[in-house]
Amino acid sequence: MTIKLIECPRDAMQGLANFIDTNTKVNYLNALLQVGFDTLDCGSFVNPKVIPQMADTADVIKRLNMTQTKLSVIVANAKGAEMAVQFDEITYLGFPFSISEVFQKRNANATLHESLKSVEAIIQLCEKYNKTFICYLPMSFGNLYNEPWSPEILTYWIKELGKSGAKYFSLSDTVGVSRPNTIKQVISHITAEIPDLRFGCHFHTRPDNWKEKIEAALNAGCTRFDGALKGYGGCPMADDELVGNMPTEKMVQYFEEQGIDLGLNKEKFNEAMLMASSVFA
Repeated sequence: MTIKLIECPRDAMQGLANFIDTNTKVNYLNALLQVGFDTLDCGSFVNPKVIPQMADTADVIKRLNMTQTKLSVIVANAKGAEMAVQFDEITYLGFPFSISEVFQKRNANATLHESLKSVEAIIQLCEKYNKTFICYLPMSFGNLYNEPWSPEILTYWIKELGKSGAKYFSLSDTVGVSRPNTIKQVISHITAEIPDLRFGCHFHTRPDNWKEKIEAALNAGCTRFDGALKGYGGCPMADDELVGNMPTEKMVQYFEEQGIDLGLNKEKFNEAMLMASSVFA
């Protein structure tokens, strides 16, 4: 079994009130690029007034020492995508499309149907500039805003996004509400309805329940997982307190216990772990 790990320093940093200087970001991302992750979610091209921590993404990318690890960024509209596609270093453009109307307005300042139009425009840019579009789906495992939620609703929107040209999806647990039974139910339903679906999981979690989420998703057929070293991060657009990312080191430990070779450089991994402690101090 091949597991793809996506390290997400962008998600770890974006909600922090104190700005991490550009040199520190560059040094940290360059260290992560040496570890051997499949992909590095390294920044975003969004309104700096909304996410000021990512205002220097373009400058950071220009200073990265590229390896076989691919780069991914988040965009919130076609304007951001137009900026992102200019970078040869970037492989993936991610767009957050929450199946919660309330959260989509908070996160992208657009309704779901307005966001569908953005998806179409971004995909056209991706095709023109040879980039791959990934649709992140916040609230895939539950809804905090008393709106209707079900695996059927999630599947409906995945199919609608597919009509717009989306092929890759990341099921996102933005505020850590997922539970093993829900994870299994969601993945089983969407893969039964869309057998050729290409997807990964982006979990947020509290320290006491990370393992059950990974285990449930893996057993349900997920082989692509997002995480952040030491579980830093959280979504600044959510009402609740920040719920950290899935700790990458915990995932690495778990997968290795299952006999899965991740192909990581353990020495560089440990160096990045040490650096994370100072970056997020």
